[in-house]
Amino acid sequence: MLRITILGSGTSTGVPLIGCICPVCTSDDPRDKRLRTSIKIESDTTCIVIDTTPDFRYQMLRTKTTHIDAVVFTHPHRDHYAGLDDIRPFNFFSGKSMPIYANAITQVAIQRDFYYAFEANKDAGLPEMKLHTIDHENAFTIGDIQLTPIQVMHREMPVLGFRIGDFTYITDANHIAAEELEKIKGSKVLILNALRPEPHPTHFTLSEAIALTQSLNIPQTYFTHFSHQIGLHAAMEPSLPKGIAMAYDGMEITL
Repeated sequence: MLRITILGSGTSTGVPLIGCICPVCTSDDPRDKRLRTSIKIESDTTCIVIDTTPDFRYQMLRTKTTHIDAVVFTHPHRDHYAGLDDIRPFNFFSGKSMPIYANAITQVAIQRDFYYAFEANKDAGLPEMKLHTIDHENAFTIGDIQLTPIQVMHREMPVLGFRIGDFTYITDANHIAAEELEKIKGSKVLILNALRPEPHPTHFTLSEAIALTQSLNIPQTYFTHFSHQIGLHAAMEPSLPKGIAMAYDGMEITL
């Protein structure tokens, strides 16, 4: 069994957007309050987080997460890795380094921004992490969870999605090559980015995301990584085709 928790479903600015008074940003519906995009995946024996957003500390607190076995990264944009320093409590309580799985370009960003965690004679209390390189052509296993990388494109940047059993997770994409689409086919549940209705140079729009998931015949898709331009959750969700829904912070999916 897998349990997927939506830790955050908002774009890089989060929702509400600072200073905005639009209907979405001033909504009282908790589903319209979106932290930066991340998920937690739990099996019977293993817990991993995909991406540590700037909201990572709060995401861990509000989901009452007391242990994670590893962090897996999709790409080196700060809205997906800036919260990495907050793995420190997991180091303290486990007495172990945190395994970090990322591709080469994401490791460069991590080692640049969190350089102090990699110094030979660093001070006590700093993050402890061990880097593992993801090769997008090869599956890897963390505990009893096997992840198959899916390389998608975020304009010109390669981003990693992941297939885990019957579940696939794709964020920050606006193009997926045919050979990578083959890795998604047969999934029972897909989480896919759908930034907004209007065109965008680096993300799937709502209509593009709908067309893609329908072409793959996925039984159930949840969209994520929303901007405030997506509209109110209560208004948008009923308009979506059968088998497609809007993710929201705190949502749990069980397979």
